[in-house]
Amino acid sequence: MINSVSGLAEFSKYAMNSVTSAEKNRNATFEDMFQAAVNLINETNNYTNAAEEAEMAYALGLTDNTHDLMIAQQKASLSLQYTIAIRNQVIDSYKEIMSLQF
Repeated sequence: MINSVSGLAEFSKYAMNSVTSAEKNRNATFEDMFQAAVNLINETNNYTNAAEEAEMAYALGLTDNTHDLMIAQQKASLSLQYTIAIRNQVIDSYKEIMSLQF
């Protein structure tokens, strides 16, 4: 009987390690998702800045290429729409999680 109790202590050591490991994995996953969101926002900001620079260059007469101006504006617009769509999905997911009852 005493041998079986000491055997259980060995299992509890593994259980504690798995809980710690699961928490680390959860934190790493959140950090990865957060970093991806930050990268997406930075990329959107870069496209928006590039479009504004192209608009300024066209307005000042430094360039007369409307093709490049339209491409820069379209990239900025699509990137912003994508970022907003992802934000909306995250908010909807958050609301759904908060409405769950345990």
